[in-house]
Amino acid sequence: MKTKDLIAEATSLPVEERALLVDTLLKSLNPVEEDIDRKWAAVAKRRLEELESGKVKAVPGDEVYNKMMGRFSR
Repeated sequence: MKTKDLIAEATSLPVEERALLVDTLLKSLNPVEEDIDRKWAAVAKRRLEELESGKVKAVPGDEVYNKMMGRFSR
């Protein structure tokens, strides 16, 4: 089967099957690394706890972006 035929067939699948196909293909390119995933989950949990406790303050994305653009546009 040629790639363009495979793509045509894949795009004709129902959305749930396309999502499964995409997920499977992406995992084949970037295999799951459970140890790294666990570490990122721990970081995310810690950061959420810091936000919820008030230990750190969230900064709006636009504010961060504008500050960075100001630093690099000089």
